[in-house]
Amino acid sequence: MLAVPHYLSPDEYLDIECQSSIRHEYRRGLVYAMAGGTDNHDRLALNLLSLINLHLGDSDCRFHSGNVKVNYQDQFYYYPDAFVTCDPRDRNDRYIKRYPKLIAEVLSPSTQTFDVGEKFDDYQQIESLEEYILVSQESQCVECRRRTSANTWETVIYEAGDRVVLKSIGLEFAIAELYRGLDD
Repeated sequence: MLAVPHYLSPDEYLDIECQSSIRHEYRRGLVYAMAGGTDNHDRLALNLLSLINLHLGDSDCRFHSGNVKVNYQDQFYYYPDAFVTCDPRDRNDRYIKRYPKLIAEVLSPSTQTFDVGEKFDDYQQIESLEEYILVSQESQCVECRRRTSANTWETVIYEAGDRVVLKSIGLEFAIAELYRGLDD
């Protein structure tokens, strides 16, 4: 991820983002252009969103793809690959959500270090967040980080043959369903 080396206020970022045909993420004054993804990245995100969509049905929870921003106190604006919010306050803004309970990122070589490190550090500040899911493109591997009742985080790794459990939304599925239709 390459940052535009010029500090922007959150309002300046949001003004520019509304007019841009390219998506950008914002972190503490710096703006990062979003890189294009691979076909497998796209398929994994679509498969996950499809599983979530079927599971949520007509519930009060809403799922979103990489076209809606998650924000925390003007410190960051990110476009997760998938996330779920069940908080009615998130229905007031069509572009920005502030109360996700589950966030998922499909890992890419160019963003993996940031997604597992600094981005996770940022997401932990969101009190409503219960699970952070990292989906590998390289192998059938899903890392699920869950907030505990003691406000710490535990990690569960799911691999080929396992059933993935997303406790925050009560969803369980075979990992093979997530990886269906990927090209080698």
